[in-house]
Amino acid sequence: MNSPSILVVDDELLIRDLLYDFFNQQGWDISIAENGEKALDILREKKVDLVLTDLRMPDMDGLALTTELRKDHPHLPVIIMTGYPSVDSAITALRQKVADYVIKPFNINKLYKTIEAKISEAKQDSEAS
Repeated sequence: MNSPSILVVDDELLIRDLLYDFFNQQGWDISIAENGEKALDILREKKVDLVLTDLRMPDMDGLALTTELRKDHPHLPVIIMTGYPSVDSAITALRQKVADYVIKPFNINKLYKTIEAKISEAKQDSEAS
């Protein structure tokens, strides 16, 4: 089985580095983008199993990124993470069928288990259809 492949999108270098180092140590294929446009560029070139994106970013926030990537990747699991949770953003995320909504600061081991589960669910769904 191939190692899981994820794309992390966050404008904070510290978060990108933390997640890159953690998932790289797990043997995962991890791509990093500091904004939505770079994330879309990566997705044009590479297939990933899941996108983990920050909610608040300049130019294109995580919800706008999700809207854009749904055009070409309607079933790609997306997890939104935010240090600024709100009912409005959570409802919008649910309407866009994001896989999860994670509040920062997060427990990285819990996040890891969530991502594993969402990738597994997506693979089962694609095999069933």
